[in-house]
Amino acid sequence: MSDLSVDVVVIGSGPGGEGAAMQASKAGKSVAVIEKYSAVGGGCTHWGTIPSKALRHVVRQYIEYRSSGFLGASTANSSESLTFPQLLSHARNVTAKQVKLRHGFYERNGVELIMGQAELEDPHTVCVRQANGGELHIRGEHIVLAPGSRPFRPSDIDFSHPAIRDSDTILGIEHPPRTIAIYGAGVVGCEYASIFKSLGVKVNLINTRDRLLSFLDDEISDALSYHLRDTGVVIRHNEEYASVQGTADGVVLELKSGKKIKADLLLWAQGREGNTKGLGLEALGIKLNARGNLDVDSNYRVEGHPHIYAVGDVVGFPSLASAAYDQGRFAATHLVKGFCDQRLVEHMPVGIYTIPEISCVGQTERELTEKKIPYEMGQAKFRDLARAQISGVTVGMLKILFHRDTKEILGIHCFGQESAEIVHIGQAIMTQKGAANTVDYFIDTTFNYPTMAEAYRVAALNGLNRLF
Repeated sequence: MSDLSVDVVVIGSGPGGEGAAMQASKAGKSVAVIEKYSAVGGGCTHWGTIPSKALRHVVRQYIEYRSSGFLGASTANSSESLTFPQLLSHARNVTAKQVKLRHGFYERNGVELIMGQAELEDPHTVCVRQANGGELHIRGEHIVLAPGSRPFRPSDIDFSHPAIRDSDTILGIEHPPRTIAIYGAGVVGCEYASIFKSLGVKVNLINTRDRLLSFLDDEISDALSYHLRDTGVVIRHNEEYASVQGTADGVVLELKSGKKIKADLLLWAQGREGNTKGLGLEALGIKLNARGNLDVDSNYRVEGHPHIYAVGDVVGFPSLASAAYDQGRFAATHLVKGFCDQRLVEHMPVGIYTIPEISCVGQTERELTEKKIPYEMGQAKFRDLARAQISGVTVGMLKILFHRDTKEILGIHCFGQESAEIVHIGQAIMTQKGAANTVDYFIDTTFNYPTMAEAYRVAALNGLNRLF
């Protein structure tokens, strides 16, 4: 017998769970959200997106302050350094504000918020084990799984050693190390490589593949690789670890190629796995892959259980906070109305917060070439923009890909400061229908001057000049 009965039970209060809960509640459904930690927000708010991006912001400001020509050479060459706790004080403040804000969302929308560890007892009943030792049984017509993910930890690596960290524990160090080895050159690895290098740390970035972030447009990936190397990051491609040994003064990473890398600290950034352990999914016949993730259909339903949905990191790629929130909304829309507008997924942007950052939406040159789509490309170099010259941040570029015949915009790719903001202008035009979605829009529109948005007009003119 259940203690509580609702229309929708959501497990997890990260972006995916929040998106599902808010959408279902606003549609008139009764909703209960179960969160195993003491505060809402999930890993995004407490260990991942918010803290790491807040750290990046503070580091960027700190470096700009120390290198400013207006402050004198003594400041730029100062040996003063900040501890990690000092650098992260801003992140803690942001996290506290986000938790308070999100807690208010649930209160205002009448969502029941329950803290405790969830486990499915049967296809419609969730048992919640609370911190005080009590149990609560909740019955739901629909269940949305949004438990998030955690860093993947191989069993042969001792993560209890203070010099061996992952993305959940790296922010707990007291001081930036002198040297760091980062194993895994995905988004997390590249972001932390640029952060630590900006703090003056010697960085070895070990990549198991042959190029950085291969899902990006090749030119953008090459720009990132060049910029990291130009700042002093050592990138090692096509490497695999053989062993990781913690020592009294650091860590030794041995690679299968025979190389040995000694560092003060190792950041393990080789993928994530779903937080599905203990949810009781296997007992219901729900299959998990090797990383503990779930396969879902186009409406985010779990195979064999059409009333159970899964969203966010637990379904794998793209594992973005923005994507998770939308997936939660889509799943809730489907359970309420029986359909989901998948068109919204077509133009989902990617933001990568390296220094400088990267953002893109749409197709890459490689994809268009493989599909034999006749496209043209227009570029704007940030160094040629008045706004970039004024701010002194001239590294970067904007690239527009468009169809040669129809001029339809096919992809937007940006590398440089504020790229994650700039890309949304192109995204907005890409979602339009017919003639509204063409590169001509950027020619016919008046942009404020000087702005970074002017890059769209420059890139459009550059591309149209290539047509004949």
